Amino acid sequence: MGTIEYLMNGFLVAFQWHNILFALVGVIIGTAVGVLPGIGPMSGVALLIPITATLTSGLPVEMAATSSIILLAGVYYGAMYGGSTTSILLNTPGESSSVVTTLDGYQMARQGRAGAALAISAIGSFVAGIISLIGLVLLAQPLSRIAINFGPADYFSLMLLGLAAVSGLAGKSITKALIMTVVGLMLGTIGIDAVSGIARFTYDSPILFSGIEFLTIAVGLFALGEVFKTIFEKETHDEPVAKITRILPTKSDLKQSVGPIGRSSILGFFLGVLPGAGATLASFFSYITEKKLSKDPDSFGKGNIAGVAGPESANNAASGGAMIPLLTLGIPGSGTTAILMGAFIMYNIQPGPLLFEEHPQVAWGLIASMFLGNLMLLILNMPLVRVFAKIIETPKKYLLPIIIAISIFGVYAVQYTTFDLFLLLACGVLGYLLAKHDYPLAPLVLALVLGPMIENNMRRALTISNGDFSIFVTNPLSLTFLIVTLLWLVVPLLLRLKGKNVIISEEA
Repeated sequence: MGTIEYLMNGFLVAFQWHNILFALVGVIIGTAVGVLPGIGPMSGVALLIPITATLTSGLPVEMAATSSIILLAGVYYGAMYGGSTTSILLNTPGESSSVVTTLDGYQMARQGRAGAALAISAIGSFVAGIISLIGLVLLAQPLSRIAINFGPADYFSLMLLGLAAVSGLAGKSITKALIMTVVGLMLGTIGIDAVSGIARFTYDSPILFSGIEFLTIAVGLFALGEVFKTIFEKETHDEPVAKITRILPTKSDLKQSVGPIGRSSILGFFLGVLPGAGATLASFFSYITEKKLSKDPDSFGKGNIAGVAGPESANNAASGGAMIPLLTLGIPGSGTTAILMGAFIMYNIQPGPLLFEEHPQVAWGLIASMFLGNLMLLILNMPLVRVFAKIIETPKKYLLPIIIAISIFGVYAVQYTTFDLFLLLACGVLGYLLAKHDYPLAPLVLALVLGPMIENNMRRALTISNGDFSIFVTNPLSLTFLIVTLLWLVVPLLLRLKGKNVIISEEA
């Protein structure tokens, strides 16, 4: 079967009525998650995993997994759309990848061009989403065929690169990011050792034998962490929202946006494919590129529409690109894809080179649903601009109890233990304290997901080589990944010593 036939089968899966419904619900929730400042795509996806598990509990496993992942992916790329709304109307980024949009978007809103800015960001996001999906369709199978030939040593080194990439780009301090990575790896070792059957770090407590539940940590750190931040820092004042008059952009707006949208879609896609680069970096690069190419660079930061079109296209293209390493190599390149990977594993489906062979329904159904979801987002976002402006005005006193309730019910529905509820609350307080002191949370989540897989591949490689560690450097592919990993960590340090600040906060 060729790629086109697989994709057609994927569309048959995506067009089942319940999957259309799941995609619609996903993109609506995703847009709302992006619109509400503070609740990023990571928190949104983590919160919804237990709810989707409950909704699909009566379906066969493969069907339940497909529907759940369609909804969760909808939340992910929907949040990229929604994040621009608050950036433009309130000067408050909905999530980290929309930070750059505030520079020109808010200035346009102050000039009475909020509608045009929102419309261009929706159009740019749609075009970028489609371009990145075409790239995903073309590259997914060839990449997974190459990845099938990877040995355990290659996988170990590749996953190490994934960890280093996110650690190297997360937060203001590489040291703090590496500390969080090590903490995540340590948490991943708790439980019964898969090889020897010995209990590790369980302190004779049976509740820890199955290990620390990834979902509890993710929901606690991100969703409850934001709640505690709002409560402790008394962030209850609400900002005035810019008024929206004209919604459709003018001809000159469209003319000025065509170039930035095309360039940034391709740039964002390739940056999204790199593990750890992610949507935030893509939007920064896009903005810098557009400013350099512009005939009037001084107009950037004063309401230039290219400063909205570029970054918004780039962050959407990056979210499509980030699905490639997740689906083909089983390597989540960002915090949100790490949480998506946790959802796959919950349904006993291992993302990676065999996903397209063993579970084509899930893989191609998801890709086809993303085409559908992007179209839904465009149709929804243009007329609903005014409605989303109203969502922003939701007072915090109503919003916080809803998030707390969803967190607690969600975790309890999956785990059924009071221990996990206490762990959830502890992670909430910890998430707030860590974020307050600039400790990035994404590396911890990624290390928790990748840790056990890194360990298993390392042990398999050492079993093959009879305990000889040189297998990791004698294998050319493994050695390449290890060298890139080392460079990824060392180059920013060298640039830092020369006085250049290269670290960009990456959460999504």
